[in-house]
Amino acid sequence: MKAIAEARTPLTVFEQMESEVRSYCRSFPVVFTKASGHMLWDRSGKAYIDFFAGAGALNYGHNNPAIKKKLIEYLQQDGLTHSLDMATEAKEVLLQTFRETILKPRSLSYKVMFPGPTGTNSVEAALKLARKATGRETVMSFTNGFHGMTIGSLAVTGNRMKRGGAGMPLTHTIAIPYDQYMGSELDTTLYIERLLEDDGSGVSLPAAMILETVQGEGGINVASIEWLQKMEAICRKHGILLIIDDVQAGCGRTGSFFSFEEAGIVPDIVCLSKSIGGYGLPFALTLFKPELDIWLPGEHNGTFRGNNLAFVAATESLRYWKNDQLSRSVLAKGNIVRTRLEKLKKAYPFLQGKVRGKGLMQGLAVGAEGMAEKICAKAFERGLILETSGPKSEVMKVMPPLTITEEALTEGLDILEASIQACKEEEKEQ
Repeated sequence: MKAIAEARTPLTVFEQMESEVRSYCRSFPVVFTKASGHMLWDRSGKAYIDFFAGAGALNYGHNNPAIKKKLIEYLQQDGLTHSLDMATEAKEVLLQTFRETILKPRSLSYKVMFPGPTGTNSVEAALKLARKATGRETVMSFTNGFHGMTIGSLAVTGNRMKRGGAGMPLTHTIAIPYDQYMGSELDTTLYIERLLEDDGSGVSLPAAMILETVQGEGGINVASIEWLQKMEAICRKHGILLIIDDVQAGCGRTGSFFSFEEAGIVPDIVCLSKSIGGYGLPFALTLFKPELDIWLPGEHNGTFRGNNLAFVAATESLRYWKNDQLSRSVLAKGNIVRTRLEKLKKAYPFLQGKVRGKGLMQGLAVGAEGMAEKICAKAFERGLILETSGPKSEVMKVMPPLTITEEALTEGLDILEASIQACKEEEKEQ
């Protein structure tokens, strides 16, 4: 009986057997057993509102009923689950649906590549293709960008701690300032243009630039429409391929399906993962202009690029994009979040706060070191799952499922405010 009791203490098994590399379970130290929509429950039955959404992989909520129904039907009829890159009916339907629902209405013509199950697979394929297509080695990335944890993706990632985990030099990349990185008065495109034009800059002509329109892990930094348009113009002028990493900001997170739509730009390559899987299933796509489709058969591959359950889930999730109802809902809920975060910023000056983001990808940056993590911990105690982002974990990140109700969204924001108030009172006592 004693051995059983010890095994059932909250995280004993994980602490004994799982690597020290685990992270999220340290912030949310319970064992979860159930999830539905915007809610999770732990083993004790306690409920939590989810402002995390699987780091953006659950835009349509946990166990979305319509998607779950399609998955169960597919499994019951013995549909293929694994198929490498063989032709399957599930893939065929997905490709047709993606073309008719997403690409055609936006006048986009992209070839679709299935690079593997994760976002970093999509980025690695994009980098590899850009270098192959241009014959150049260097890729320009941006300060505070995050593109994945494999070596190529990590080389274009800004975070010093994550880069340090590589254990080797990360080469053939150059980091340049993101929009407003040097302050609102300096247009960083002027610096970038100068580097490219000056033969004495020491910067070779890159194969590509890779960027996020909203930097999720980097602190919810938003690139302005004007900046994005200038970056596209620079790429066109110098024959540089423009890669948009829409792994987290895409699939409706900022309002439109692609995060770059509002800017009216057309990237050469687009990386998708996370919520393209519909149900939280591992899945990624790399989209690129047809003239870039220069791969030899099998030149880039992966065992798990044929995840047919994800194809089924993704196809059903694309039904949300047959009209603009979800998009309008995200923007309306985003306004609720923005209004509330601005009020919190004014009501609690001790935070030294700054509101960032767009749509349902927003955050409150906290100036006091370590305070964002303390507030998120208080929020978790009160039943709200909220993560931090930014190089110093200084941003409280509000990123619920897109399908969350306005009532639940408001309740979660109420918990956030109560948590801030609790931290304020503790500060007074010290």
